[in-house]
Amino acid sequence: MTAVVFAVLLLGAVPIALVLALTAMFYIQSSGNSVLFASYPQQLFGAIESYGLLAIPLFMLAGELMNEGGVTRRLIDLARLLVGGFRGGLAYINLVANMMMAAIIGSAASQIAIMSRAMVPAMEAEGYDRPFSAAVTAAGGLLSPILPPSMLFVLFGVMAQVPIAEMFLAGILPGLLLGVAFFLTIAVVGLVQQYPKGRWPTREEGRRALRMGLPAMAIPLIIIGGILLGLATPTESAALASLAALLLGRFLYGDLKWTMLPTVLRRTAVNAGLVIMLIAAAGVFGWVVTYERLPQLAAAWIAALTTDPFAFLLLLIGVLLLVGMIIDGIAALILVVPILLPIAQGQFGISPYQFGVVVCLTLVLGLLTPPVGAGLFIASSMTGTPPLRIFRALLPFLVASLATLVLLAWQPWLTTAFIGR
Repeated sequence: MTAVVFAVLLLGAVPIALVLALTAMFYIQSSGNSVLFASYPQQLFGAIESYGLLAIPLFMLAGELMNEGGVTRRLIDLARLLVGGFRGGLAYINLVANMMMAAIIGSAASQIAIMSRAMVPAMEAEGYDRPFSAAVTAAGGLLSPILPPSMLFVLFGVMAQVPIAEMFLAGILPGLLLGVAFFLTIAVVGLVQQYPKGRWPTREEGRRALRMGLPAMAIPLIIIGGILLGLATPTESAALASLAALLLGRFLYGDLKWTMLPTVLRRTAVNAGLVIMLIAAAGVFGWVVTYERLPQLAAAWIAALTTDPFAFLLLLIGVLLLVGMIIDGIAALILVVPILLPIAQGQFGISPYQFGVVVCLTLVLGLLTPPVGAGLFIASSMTGTPPLRIFRALLPFLVASLATLVLLAWQPWLTTAFIGR
């Protein structure tokens, strides 16, 4: 009966945080064990009692300050200097700028919204069709949950009780592999469609792009460098990145006005509050899942299907692709990790880092696939292009993403190369 209530609430478009909290309350009530209600508030607040979760609002704040402060535009100019002269140059610029932004924002949906406004009109003006322009931008958003910092990695690290800094390190090589796969996809599509050759910047334009773009690169260097060198925790790196974005936007570029700060802070607080509320509700739901021994039941079912770790991960990818199509990535992560991580580690000996990277990338593909496809609809609303036309243009990128996922499931060292274990 509890499963029925969960399904009805979920299909009834009730916010996922309320779905989880209300389902847990219904379970306690129907079980007749009302003593569990006394532990309900403790489980609710205990789920968010983690220092690592403070990184989420701070990374959101860094992204907001970057966008308002003109840092995004300078990063795009710097990307033009690196790859602008190739055939399909603006598509490469879009992708490189997305990789730079991924090292700052950590949220695929936010990145797709920001980059759609910045890149799609420019690509269309140079002769690219709008669906392809929107597809490249949306595909670039897939890098955000993989390249550090990643909001999904922060959540996974807290839930799996693994160091968030090590989760960030686990995402570096997979993120670069995905970027290379997208570069090859753009090269093939550019040749087939005969997209225009780009233009290399003049010497003066190059000097200006370097002069204004290199300070902007300080933000991802602060985040990644601080973590790699052990100088700062992810939360401290997020705070330093926010400060750097504020100083650059206000004093170097001059685009950020003090009057903008209340709006930026309010938007950050609202978005972070939604995520934290979801995590709190998931803590209670995970408690119910554990109490009902669902991980053990799922383990017994999976054991009857396969004993091979690679086959298990392929099965997991297939299931999570379906889950990601109908449930938001954060919510899906919160639902599946308590059930499947113990199975992956205990029964198949899979590293939590490999499991986390595969799960996060698989779930975020749901952003770009119907019927829910939040990222698809964000790109559509920002560009005025029908979602299905963007989806058709996205198919080569989705195939490249799936190929990368299979490679990550097959070769565990790709996720542990920078961790040393």
